Amino acid sequence: MSETHAALKDQSATRSLLRLWPYVRPIRTRLFSAAFVAVVASCLGLVIPLVLKWIVDGPVAEHDPGGVWLGALYLLLLGLAEAALFGFRRWLVARPLARVEAEMRADLYRHVQRLPVSFHDRWASGQLLSRGTTDLMLLRMFLAFPLTFLLVNGVTILAGFAILLSQQWSLGLVLLVPVIPLVVLCSLFETRYSLVARQAQDQVGDLTTVVEESVLGIRIIKGFGQHRSQALAFRELSGRLRGTELAKARLLAGLWGLITTIPELAIGAALVLGTVQVADGDLSAGTLVAFLSTALALRWPVESIGFLLAMSQESATATARFFEAMDAEEEGAGSSGLLGCAPDPLLGDPGSSSSADRAPGALPPGPRSSNAGGAEVVPTGGELASADWELSARDKGGVRFEGVGFRYPDAADGSPPVLAGIDLHIRPGETMALVGGTGSGKTTLTALVPRLHEAGAGRITLDGEDIAHMSRERLRGLVAVAFEEPTLFSATVGENVLMGGGGPEDLERALDIAQAQFVRRLPQGVDTQVGEQGLSLSGGQRQRLALARAVVGRPRFLILDDPLSALDVHTEALVEAALRRVLQETTALVVAHRPSTVMLADRVALLSGGRITAVGTHQELLRDSAEYAWLMSGATEQHDDEGKDGR
Repeated sequence: MSETHAALKDQSATRSLLRLWPYVRPIRTRLFSAAFVAVVASCLGLVIPLVLKWIVDGPVAEHDPGGVWLGALYLLLLGLAEAALFGFRRWLVARPLARVEAEMRADLYRHVQRLPVSFHDRWASGQLLSRGTTDLMLLRMFLAFPLTFLLVNGVTILAGFAILLSQQWSLGLVLLVPVIPLVVLCSLFETRYSLVARQAQDQVGDLTTVVEESVLGIRIIKGFGQHRSQALAFRELSGRLRGTELAKARLLAGLWGLITTIPELAIGAALVLGTVQVADGDLSAGTLVAFLSTALALRWPVESIGFLLAMSQESATATARFFEAMDAEEEGAGSSGLLGCAPDPLLGDPGSSSSADRAPGALPPGPRSSNAGGAEVVPTGGELASADWELSARDKGGVRFEGVGFRYPDAADGSPPVLAGIDLHIRPGETMALVGGTGSGKTTLTALVPRLHEAGAGRITLDGEDIAHMSRERLRGLVAVAFEEPTLFSATVGENVLMGGGGPEDLERALDIAQAQFVRRLPQGVDTQVGEQGLSLSGGQRQRLALARAVVGRPRFLILDDPLSALDVHTEALVEAALRRVLQETTALVVAHRPSTVMLADRVALLSGGRITAVGTHQELLRDSAEYAWLMSGATEQHDDEGKDGR
């Protein structure tokens, strides 16, 4: 929290709120018009004391009932005009400000969708939700009320004091005495309140995160009987938020009490002095009535300063929180962050790889060819000369990893990289199984292909084209992914599957490949709503729909992260049979933990210690790699513990 406090001190509320101008600019005419109307309405209220002076010094002093009724009519018309103008002001700003809030929310949602995965790894979802809901509601309220009335009340106070001084300057000076202490109090209040307001808004985000996680994880909570511990965690955060809100209330109550008391004392002193002057004949009764009426009319503009400052401070912190998310750098449309950057010393120079780091069977940067058995062989010098160092179309195509390295941004300084010196070639139309122990970096490696994470060294090419130079839209149109944890959205089955591309004509084919015939037994078939996170379906059903989503668009490149882990053996066999036909039409990288999944692949790559240590067929690796044989055997002996950074 200290970093937040330091940032708030460096950034004033005014500077934060000025960042709203791009959103406010399109409606500036209506906002200025509304402010002008409010100023006129407020100043009409200052005319009422002048009418009272005329009534007291005129019709009342002269005992003229007709004049009193006329004065009452003037007061009624002034009151109606003031009410009508304030109503017109509200009409002017209501619709435009609702549009501003909607545009800001849409921009935030659009921006969050474009942020890299590493951002979402760091940020709690509740913090983003509170920025898109509570904070934006505060900003709309600020633009509708405090922004206008800070100006309106300021103009009203200046106009009111001008009237007071013109009526009786000595009494006016008495009321000016509290100005200096009020300014000092407001300055102190602004500094302290901004810190507490920010703390409260952050705690709302934390509380939102707990509620969201509790709802999404309700099955785990109930299954393990953890409702009491979750309730205690919620109560603790709720109590902390309550304490912060009470601190805000104490600050506001203290300021409001002083802002109310000091002017009241000044008005009392002015009343005593004015009464003495009326008794001495130095001041008319009508002037004293008008003076006191004007002073009382200024009570609300003065007393509202604390309330308006509090709302402005909360809006300033809400603005800062909104732009914290908006200022986060989006995924670049083209080149990755690697280009032009200094290499990570733990990963090595981008694009370079040492032969010592290369696994048996992995590809060096130079040209290769393959024999009839599919094994890689290095051409002789004469063959290279005759080929003039040109790669064949087969070697250029497919997916190629060249000296690829990666470490997570939040990894401890000096910790080993997750991936280092990865050299691997998946030929066009080939299916490569990726096998490794828990935490070896398999999921991380597959996430580099669609650029969910950026490689820290080396490069990855698709059909010879560096993915760092592709737009993400084009890249992700070429690559389809089925993640280990299947995520479904609150939409129909068909809408969830067709998120992977293709059209309605491809939907049935994809469902058949994924052996998702259960869809036809749902109440509305493919039009059935699956509910939040798809939790109305079983784990295997969700996984089959996720697999259907990956293959529906007939992708050129397919990444499958253990796609069959939640299936029973009978369904797994049916899916594998159908999947073999799909894999013949695409270039695929499949993360595998079981021999049955490995058998889908043409070749297997073993990932260990962040490196590809062996490449070959399933039988070759069983014969030549003790580690691979151990992984496929299902042995329970502890073999490797890579730690959290393997992911």
